[in-house]
Amino acid sequence: MPKYNNRFQSPTYLEETIQDENGTTVGSIRIKPSSVLWRPTNAQKFYAVSLDEFSTWITDPATGAKRTTS
Repeated sequence: MPKYNNRFQSPTYLEETIQDENGTTVGSIRIKPSSVLWRPTNAQKFYAVSLDEFSTWITDPATGAKRTTS
């Protein structure tokens, strides 16, 4: 197989904008391999938490998070 000069760059994060039921932007969430970031609307900087901290928090019964059916 020949050596290629060009390649696709995979994204370093996934970012989604979140809107409420009226279509108003609530904020943005960014998922990275090492962390989860949240930025409310009109904020300049993200709030960040490590993926380990997020995993511990979301699986704690006190959060009330439920498993999905799919």
